Amino acid sequence: MQLKKKEKIYRYSRQRERLLAILRATESHPTASWLYDRLKEEFPNLSLGTVYRNLSILMEQGLAKKIDAGSTFDRFEAKTSPHYHLICKKCGKIIDFEKRFFPEINDEIGRSVDFDIESHRIDFFGTCSDCRTKS
Repeated sequence: MQLKKKEKIYRYSRQRERLLAILRATESHPTASWLYDRLKEEFPNLSLGTVYRNLSILMEQGLAKKIDAGSTFDRFEAKTSPHYHLICKKCGKIIDFEKRFFPEINDEIGRSVDFDIESHRIDFFGTCSDCRTKS
């Protein structure tokens, strides 16, 4: 018997709403610090810890994702539909790549190893065109 995890209910937060709006409006995959800087003027008493807590809640609700890009800072995005990332090893830029080459990959691999795959992540690392131009 599988128990369903009870979904936690959070009270409304204007800070969280604005944080999500900023995340949805940018394609830059920002850090928490970058988001904090954008929100600080509107919310003078805001702390970086509050930004992290709200990001955690948004991730728990499935409205945001954390990207581990191999840098020292976590990066975030509000795009939760399946897509891949191109990550520049020189400047750290993250570019979304929408085309899905193997949409059946979860089913194929899951069947071959008898494993229920919920999602997967594929990141491509290299050098972006801006950094190649500078070299």
